[in-house]
Amino acid sequence: MRSILGSVIVLMLLASVSAQAQKPKHTFKLGTSEFLLDGQPFQIISGEMHPARIPAEFWRHRIQMAKAMGCNTISAYIFWNYHESEEGVFDFTTENHNLSDFFKIVQEEGMWLILRPGPYVCAEWGLGGIPSYLLKVPDIKLRCLDPRYMAAAERYMAKLSEVIKPYLITKGGPLLMLQIENEYGSFGNDKNYLLRLKEVWASLGIDVPTFTGDGPTTEMLEAGTLPGSAVGLDSGSSLADFALAEKVNPGVPVFSSETYPGWLTHWGEKWAKRDSADLLKEVKFLMDNKKSFNFYVIHGGTNFDYTAGANSGGKGYEPDVTSYDYDAPINEQGQATPKYMALRELIGSYLPKGKKLFPIPITVPTIELTSLEMQPFSSVWDNLPQPVNSIQPKTFEAYGQDHGFILYKTELVGHKNGKLTVNDIHDYATVFLNGNYIGNLDRREGINSIDIPPSDVDVPVLEIFVEAMGRINFGKNLIDRKGITDSVTLNGTALTNWQIYNLPMDKKYIWDLRSSGKSLKKPGVFFKGNFVLSRGEGNLYSDTYIDVSNYTKGIVWINGHNLGQYWNIGPQKRLYCPYIWLREGMNEIMVFDLHQTEAKPITGAKTLEN
Repeated sequence: MRSILGSVIVLMLLASVSAQAQKPKHTFKLGTSEFLLDGQPFQIISGEMHPARIPAEFWRHRIQMAKAMGCNTISAYIFWNYHESEEGVFDFTTENHNLSDFFKIVQEEGMWLILRPGPYVCAEWGLGGIPSYLLKVPDIKLRCLDPRYMAAAERYMAKLSEVIKPYLITKGGPLLMLQIENEYGSFGNDKNYLLRLKEVWASLGIDVPTFTGDGPTTEMLEAGTLPGSAVGLDSGSSLADFALAEKVNPGVPVFSSETYPGWLTHWGEKWAKRDSADLLKEVKFLMDNKKSFNFYVIHGGTNFDYTAGANSGGKGYEPDVTSYDYDAPINEQGQATPKYMALRELIGSYLPKGKKLFPIPITVPTIELTSLEMQPFSSVWDNLPQPVNSIQPKTFEAYGQDHGFILYKTELVGHKNGKLTVNDIHDYATVFLNGNYIGNLDRREGINSIDIPPSDVDVPVLEIFVEAMGRINFGKNLIDRKGITDSVTLNGTALTNWQIYNLPMDKKYIWDLRSSGKSLKKPGVFFKGNFVLSRGEGNLYSDTYIDVSNYTKGIVWINGHNLGQYWNIGPQKRLYCPYIWLREGMNEIMVFDLHQTEAKPITGAKTLEN
């Protein structure tokens, strides 16, 4: 018996060794003008998607969708702050933090892989992927050789390199190439910083080619490119763009690292749309000239939880909506759009005779939930934590908080009414005097002051309830601390001696919420509702969109999962809910609204837009 068992084990080991020996080995190199796969010119046709924005259960489907559109490569941003949300605490193993699983699926589907790990990525993701704990350092500088920033960045790179290394093409994996930083030419000109990042990756054993990505202007390319690294253009849409890049950084391939099928949307705007005719013309140019390119994005996914970013350009502060649909070829819910079908037809027309594209996989269906009656459940005022005393009001980061809300509370001594100014409020606040709502402050609209009315209370109580929205992810205003970032004055006199209530509104906080058990008249109310799903009806395997058109501004949770933020200024009135967060039998929906005290019905829709 032992000899038979031993023989079986030996045979299994031999089979394993044989399989490994038969595993095809590939090479990927930078030629002087082309990418070389196994020594032959290779046109990268890549589709970008982000593991953090897609439930892990859907990774394979989205990768197959990219494959079916004609892509041979998947490009992915890695968000540093998603994997190190607390200083020194890393997560590369749970749910859609598990990058190894994502890389394996890419390889199993016969696709190649490009990684864009930062440390800065932009991506309309909070702080461009940089952890907010760094903002606790008052004078820190980001995206440069500031030793405090670099120490944290290099620690992240070391941890990530251990996850990446088994999937390098040099080790039989799918990973072809890795980006050094992102669009640095739009931010600074510290070449020593870029060179240091490249050196660190090499020292960590990341031995695949590298590239940079910048806009197609002389200034951006001079500041952002590196000798020996391929040049990515955001975007490369003409022969002149490619010629300029070749002139600025000669001797390496140039490709369009971000070809845009769509665009991002901010709160208060109309949904961004890109004309398909212009896109098809651009992709035809790239295909005709055999230029490598990457669709940014082929599938956007969702800014679940508190992950959406913001811009700060000529219009001031512009926070991003929760959906990252991006008008992409594969929509937020994973469906093929008309744009997808047109691109698939175009790319498919370049296939060799007799070759066919991978079939389009079946998409998860959607259901339209019937109207759900909601009830006032609790109040933030009845679920406050123990306060911290603070002479001056400080930022979220100073109190060790990344996202959510903070309540700033003080008593008015001396001046008791007049003009209240919260200098540089980040980002939205509701203001209360003696428990009564008196108005709001809004960074987006440049509203940072409000009139405090006279009160018959000897010592009036002022409460400023501040919501952190998206951290700026692009440009010179990248350091975007949240909360009260400067001073609070009443008639020009500084207000001091505050009580600070940290309210990150994370999973634990929502789980621990207790009913107020009384009439809720002060804005800051949690509403609750329940609905039943039956496995027999197939509803458990269908996604839905939660329509919050009847509410004003806040957050929605389904069975404890944060679907993201809503705001009645639009355009987004519906939040995507993947079926994996639904369960058989009773399901719970929780809504926290900053303004409403009256419960109104909620419905489920089949699409993002009306």
